[in-house]
Amino acid sequence: QVHLEESGGGLVQPGGSLRLSCVASGIIFSIRTMAWYRQAPGKEREWVTTINRGSSTNYADSVKGRFTISKNNAKNTVYLQMDNLKPEDTAVYYCTTEGGYWGQGTQVTVSS
Repeated sequence: QVHLEESGGGLVQPGGSLRLSCVASGIIFSIRTMAWYRQAPGKEREWVTTINRGSSTNYADSVKGRFTISKNNAKNTVYLQMDNLKPEDTAVYYCTTEGGYWGQGTQVTVSS
């Protein structure tokens, strides 16, 4: 059974940093494409970033240069390092992989 579990969210001031983690089980993690999405209050869920089996990455323009996705195949974990956070980054962040599998999400709030 596939399970994705995010952690690392919280409250941070503008300009601050957070690192999210997503631990996967029930999949062969090393060959998977993993992605992060986010959903702000009252808005649709939006794609943030993707990392493929070869560790190639892509980012939404809104986070390019501030967010970094990475993974550790030995730990079945994908990370999202978020720097220079802005209030508009406030959202629930979800990790996902092929097959329509999603985690439960972790709340990120950027506020002074």
